[in-house]
Amino acid sequence: MAEANRLHFNEEASTYDAKHGKLNERLTEEIRSRLDWIGVDWASDDDDSDEEVESKPTKPRREALAPYTTQSIGVDISENMVAAYNSRAENQGLSRDEMHAVVGDLAAADGPQPSELFADPRFFGFDIATVGGGLHHFAEPELAAERLVERLRPGGVLLVWDFLPHGPHHGLNAHAVIHHGLSEERVRKMFEHAGAGKGFSLEVLGSGLMPGHYAEEGKELPKRQIFLARGEKAA
Repeated sequence: MAEANRLHFNEEASTYDAKHGKLNERLTEEIRSRLDWIGVDWASDDDDSDEEVESKPTKPRREALAPYTTQSIGVDISENMVAAYNSRAENQGLSRDEMHAVVGDLAAADGPQPSELFADPRFFGFDIATVGGGLHHFAEPELAAERLVERLRPGGVLLVWDFLPHGPHHGLNAHAVIHHGLSEERVRKMFEHAGAGKGFSLEVLGSGLMPGHYAEEGKELPKRQIFLARGEKAA
C-alpha cells in the first residue's frame, strides 16, 4: 500500500494544490483561527524556537503555520511531493533551515526509513508534529502517530486533520485509501497510545467536497466530514 500511495502522489504532485484549492483555503482559515486551541508557544519575529515536523506536508499546514514557526521539516514518501514542497519554499525565499522536506517513511513497519537519516538528532525535539489528510492512507495510523510523538519534545503537540467515518471511496485514488475515515474514539485512543493524550481535543469542521472522487450514477458528489485533533506529549 505504501508503494501505491507513492506512485499515486507522484502523479498528483504537480496539480495537487490546484485541485484542492478551496479545501486548502478553508483549512488554512480553520487552523489559523485555532492557534490558541492548538496550544503551541508560537514563534515571534525574534524567536528561534517552535520547530515543526510534517508527515505528508500539504499546503494548508504550510500556509497556516509557517508564519508562526521558525523551522518546518516535511516528510513524504512521494519524491515528487517533496520536490514540489521544496520548490515552493525556495520560490518564497525560504532557506533549507526554515522549510525543507525529505523523502522518507516514518510509518514503515521495520522502522523509519531511511533509518540513518531519521536517527539524526535534528529529527527529534519538535514543538509540533502534524499530519494533514494522511492518516487514512497509512496501513497503521496508530503506528504513524506513535512514531511522530517519539520525535516531539516533552509537552510538544500532535496535530492532525482527517475525515470522520464515511462510505466506500469511489474515485481516482481509491486504490490508495485504506481507512474510510477515523472515529473520534479511535483517534482519541490513537493519541493516548502514542503518548499524546494529554489535553486531547477533537473539533469537527464541517463537510467538504473531495477532488479526485466521482459520484455513483444517480448520486451527488460525496462529501466528507473533516476534523482537527490535537494532544500533548507528556512532560
